[in-house]
Amino acid sequence: MNWGFIGCGDVTETKSGPAYQQTNGFNVVAVMRRDVEKLNDYAKRHRIEKTFTNAEALINDPDVDAVYIATPPDTHKKYALKVAEAGKPCCIEKPLSPTYSESLEVQKAFEEKRIPLFVAYYRRSLPRFLKIKEWLDNNEIGAVRHINSHLSKPASQVDISKNYNWRTDIKVAPAGYFDDLASHGLDLFTYFLGDIKKAKGISLNQQGLYSSKDAVTASWLHENGITGSGTWNFGCDSHLDKVTIYGSKGTIEFSVFHENPVILKSNSKNEELIIENPKHIQQYHVESMRDYFKDNKNIHPSTGKTALHSSWVMSKILEDI
Repeated sequence: MNWGFIGCGDVTETKSGPAYQQTNGFNVVAVMRRDVEKLNDYAKRHRIEKTFTNAEALINDPDVDAVYIATPPDTHKKYALKVAEAGKPCCIEKPLSPTYSESLEVQKAFEEKRIPLFVAYYRRSLPRFLKIKEWLDNNEIGAVRHINSHLSKPASQVDISKNYNWRTDIKVAPAGYFDDLASHGLDLFTYFLGDIKKAKGISLNQQGLYSSKDAVTASWLHENGITGSGTWNFGCDSHLDKVTIYGSKGTIEFSVFHENPVILKSNSKNEELIIENPKHIQQYHVESMRDYFKDNKNIHPSTGKTALHSSWVMSKILEDI
């Protein structure tokens, strides 16, 4: 299968691009970016033959079988609808779109045409998180009661300098780093514990360093009665990335982003495991897409449908719906 990339920024350099190129059965044959100098540099370094400065030209190129959209979230809908119109499978960087309404429009477009849509919530495919799911599926901590997530970081030098950063531009990412980072965690929590039926939150800008929000706190309820709570703050004095799942017979602790040990503490078993991520962190996510196309009996863990639910949860927390 020949892939074309719309966007070739930082995420494609190490996290995703090489994973597509190194997956047996996939080829990257085309890339699009509006900045010609950066486009040609990327294509040369990654040995990609075709270059485009127009997304529609790439999407409709007969040599391109599928499209990976790796642009900032505010353009996801625009490009995704064109890919759906062209009838080609697509993978979109997370979040699916900045709002639930846009995400719903994208998901429906692919669903109506019965075209595969994937979203790069690649943590669902990483071994460290599959181990946690295994513990949960094996009832190692008994009945799950509650999950708590805390992610806090100091303001970066870019934040403090007030230089432009699309991740903190309210027009691109209304909740700033929450959109970029919390989306990974919330999507993972539904993968572990099932869909969420109620969610609410408080969100605001505490620092005044940029236009988007920088502080969010939330509570939610999974359909199976498990409660959840979370805090995401990007103006604290230290970096803390910690999730605890509480059960009737123990706990599971882990980090969403840091490669800290995953820790199981229960009445019958105690384990502390260091499970490293692959060099190209989207490797297993991309390989799972390959396996899906190779054998339609394989179910990919991160689809438009699952990502749409994550968008709904985020919008409920941000009180957008």
